[in-house]
Amino acid sequence: MTVTVYLPLLLPVLVALAARRLTDRARPRAAVLGLVAASVLTAATSVWSLLLLVLTLFDDLPAMKALNIRSGMHLPEPVPDWVAITASVVLAACLINLAHDVHHRRSTARRLRNAGPAAGGVVVADWSEPLAVAVPGRPGQVLLTTGMLKVLDADERRAVLAHERAHLTHRHHVAVLLASAAASVNPLLRPARDAVTYLVERWADEEAATGLGNRDLVARAVARAALATADFKTPAPALGVHGGVIVRRVKALHRPAPSEARWQLALPAAAVIACLILAANATLDFVDVLNAWLIR
Repeated sequence: MTVTVYLPLLLPVLVALAARRLTDRARPRAAVLGLVAASVLTAATSVWSLLLLVLTLFDDLPAMKALNIRSGMHLPEPVPDWVAITASVVLAACLINLAHDVHHRRSTARRLRNAGPAAGGVVVADWSEPLAVAVPGRPGQVLLTTGMLKVLDADERRAVLAHERAHLTHRHHVAVLLASAAASVNPLLRPARDAVTYLVERWADEEAATGLGNRDLVARAVARAALATADFKTPAPALGVHGGVIVRRVKALHRPAPSEARWQLALPAAAVIACLILAANATLDFVDVLNAWLIR
């Protein structure tokens, strides 16, 4: 097998590089959708490449060894055994990491959903800890604590509610879950995961600002809520729909809304196309090697 089987493991770095540029330059909605799609597809090709490497261990099966000896051809190994074994260990570690991440997020969401009964899609929990978070589910709901309500005035509460409802409306938890899953599979995608986590906050900020018609109000609410939670460790970041780089978010809200710039998605799109082509070539290489062993 050729180098094409290894390159899909490295090309996600292009998605990570694009993520750094997209966070402050592109419209949040377009950037989130583009980065999530690129992360998932490049992570999938990474898994496929690892799986192909693992499958090359077929030549060590007793039946294959016997066939090779009888044929007298003594065909070479597709890849060295140590490479295939390393790939199997890495693949197992990635899948375990993915399962742990999904379990942690689901258990956190379940715990927050049990905070109390909802009224109008909002749960007010009598907790001193200041917290405002969108809790996904059927239906989704916004969790507010009395600790958070105490630090916000009436207008800021409306802004926070509009922000959290935007998360639910656009199912931002799904985007964050997919980006996090991709990063669990290929650590090179962690910058893209972090960018998506930040960008869904920006997306919700812009939705709230548009709905309320007041960008300064949303900026003030974001800053006030962030200061209130600074000294607390909340479970909300596990959902990926709370917090963020506050200074950047506030500065962005004091600027005009970003314009559409689809050309900025060219780099992650190129990474996806390259990964898919390389994965297809690697698959053909594997089939050729397999045929060389099975068809005499």
